[in-house]
Amino acid sequence: MAENIYTASGAKRARIEIIPLIDVIFFLLATFVLFTISLNKIQSIPVDLPQATPAAPAAKNDDDFVILQLSESGSAFWNKELVGIADIRPRLLNLKNTTAAPRVLITGDDRAVYGDIVRALDEVRKAGIAEVSIETVFRASGR
Repeated sequence: MAENIYTASGAKRARIEIIPLIDVIFFLLATFVLFTISLNKIQSIPVDLPQATPAAPAAKNDDDFVILQLSESGSAFWNKELVGIADIRPRLLNLKNTTAAPRVLITGDDRAVYGDIVRALDEVRKAGIAEVSIETVFRASGR
């Protein structure tokens, strides 16, 4: 049945269309939201984050601490003494047998090959030394 939109006198009855009304309400809502967001300033609290400090270097007379440095050329330094790569394993085993708590710091110069450092880390693991560190700051070769 068709709805009668005309009155008895023949005039058209007024009716409210919902779809344009919804469009207008959404436009007003979006405008209001964007306007209020632009009014709010982002306020933040300044936070002072702690800075990392490097550990104190070991004393030079500390016999249980070894710095094992690898260079770009493939050479190794055992506490600043130039050694061959093949000499690392026997020295690590000797350190493990003669020291109660051996510690090893593995470092490389700025162009050291990553694979050599991993091999040195593997040798330390094979020697059974648990306390091993990897230095992350720049150190010139042989220092």
